[in-house]
Amino acid sequence: MNRKLIVILLLSLYSSISYGQQSSSVPHLSKRVSVRAKQEKISDVLGQISTAGNFYFSYQGTLFKPDSLINLYAQDVSVRDVLDRLFKGKIDYRENGQYVILRSSSLHLTIEPDNITTAEHLYLISGYVLDTRTGSKVKQASVYEKKLLQSALTDEDGYFKLRFKGDYNEVVLTASKEGYRDTSLVFLSNITIKPEGYTDPEGDAGGRKGKGGGAGNLIESLGIGRFLVSSKQRIQSMNIPDFFANSPFQASITPGLSSHGMMSSQVINKGSLNLLGGYTAGLDGFEAAGLFNMSKGNVRYFQMAGLFNLVGGSTEGFQAAGLMNSVYVNSKGVQLAGLFNDVRGESNAFQAGGLFNHVRKNARGVQMSALMNIVHKDMNGFQAAGLLNTVSREMRGVQLSALINYAKKLSGVQIGLINIADHSDGYSIGLINLVKDGYHKISLSSNEVMNSNVAIKLGNAKLYSILMGGKNFSDTAKVEAYGFGLGHDFLFGKRFSMSTEVSAQSVLLKNGDYDNLLGKFQVNLQFQIFKGLTIFGGPAYSVYYSNAPAGSSGTGYKQQVAPSWSHSISDRTRGWLGWNAGITIF
Repeated sequence: MNRKLIVILLLSLYSSISYGQQSSSVPHLSKRVSVRAKQEKISDVLGQISTAGNFYFSYQGTLFKPDSLINLYAQDVSVRDVLDRLFKGKIDYRENGQYVILRSSSLHLTIEPDNITTAEHLYLISGYVLDTRTGSKVKQASVYEKKLLQSALTDEDGYFKLRFKGDYNEVVLTASKEGYRDTSLVFLSNITIKPEGYTDPEGDAGGRKGKGGGAGNLIESLGIGRFLVSSKQRIQSMNIPDFFANSPFQASITPGLSSHGMMSSQVINKGSLNLLGGYTAGLDGFEAAGLFNMSKGNVRYFQMAGLFNLVGGSTEGFQAAGLMNSVYVNSKGVQLAGLFNDVRGESNAFQAGGLFNHVRKNARGVQMSALMNIVHKDMNGFQAAGLLNTVSREMRGVQLSALINYAKKLSGVQIGLINIADHSDGYSIGLINLVKDGYHKISLSSNEVMNSNVAIKLGNAKLYSILMGGKNFSDTAKVEAYGFGLGHDFLFGKRFSMSTEVSAQSVLLKNGDYDNLLGKFQVNLQFQIFKGLTIFGGPAYSVYYSNAPAGSSGTGYKQQVAPSWSHSISDRTRGWLGWNAGITIF
């Protein structure tokens, strides 16, 4: 059976959901790195930084001279600090997924007010966003107020209009556009302060600060995200990917139709209620939706949806959905889904999926599904599935399946019809146990009941399964038996060993209307003559049960199954001490 083919076919159930590469929950520009460069090329130094931070740089070849030689020493400082030292403010940088994008810092924005209207409990501001170098108007730039969480996109003429209700001492507008450095403008009543006169106390030089704790624009890059998130929200996410705010509560009808408007995807909420579906930056409390929840970043405590939960960061707590839970980074707690749970990173959780559970890295805890459980790296816990359990590296714990269990390395227990492992230090309990570097033995033997027996032994020394069949070719006793057993080997050296085996066989007599069962416990001393050939022999105790009336099996047979020296255990059961001898090959 081709295990990879099985997995590929079953995974096609949800192949329409595709992910980019995983990003760290720590912003790349905040990661700590150390660099020692003496007369090295800038391109090589950037390579050292990207390797240490586990991300990639993206930049145009004309931005700087990659072959320029530099000296740089930095010990355990942030990537942002290293880049500041390297480029001395001439280069701007921002994150997008697994990339840090380098760009010229010469592109700046400015806000040019057109109309400022103040009235009781009302503040109206409109104007244009301009390119400071060319003076041209910039379309699809985001203009937003960070504290009030209101925003607008400029139109084709670079025009915006914002309305604020309430009494405010000041309104601070920030303009952001992909490829430009941000600018902020503060309004005090009717007095306007130029951008260069304002420094955002919560932001960096670009006037932006935030911590979403997730995977940036990942949600919007998925097919389902592109379908459910409006183009305006996607543009805004590209314009202001690093700004996030906290709010006690939000309510949505659909993504964009929210109490936070287009800023909903930049806000981390304590409470979130979505009539149909919502799109937020993250959750630190309770969230419920009639159909779906989508979060850019981390989700904590409680999230439930009628159809699905899609999380770009990590989850901690309880997550339930009618169809699926999909988490891009790590999951900790409980996941319940009508169809499947999918975790891109590591899982330390109880997962129950109607069809399957899928973890791309390590898993700890419990996985239960009607169809299959898949872990791409190590599993430490319990897996139960109706069809298939598979662990691509080491399994420590228990795998329970009605059909197939697979682990690259087994250090626990497998229980299923078919158990497969590349290497096993554990126990496989099933009809067929296939261990790549384990037992694949065939034994030929004779005993006091049947003179010709064959057994296939699969597993390892700790526990192997035995598929057996036997027949007595004597003219006086044509008896056949087929059955199953389990065995264990005690290894005393390279050549000497002892096996203990227990088995049960169905004995076929001419009259097939009755049950005839033969159970055996036998001990064999084994000696390896050379690799691939072993001789064995030893005593065996047998118990035979038959519900056939006395003499019914005599027609056509001149001998009963139980030998003459057997003793009675009950009316229909006899026992006796016998023997077993033979050879094992392979």
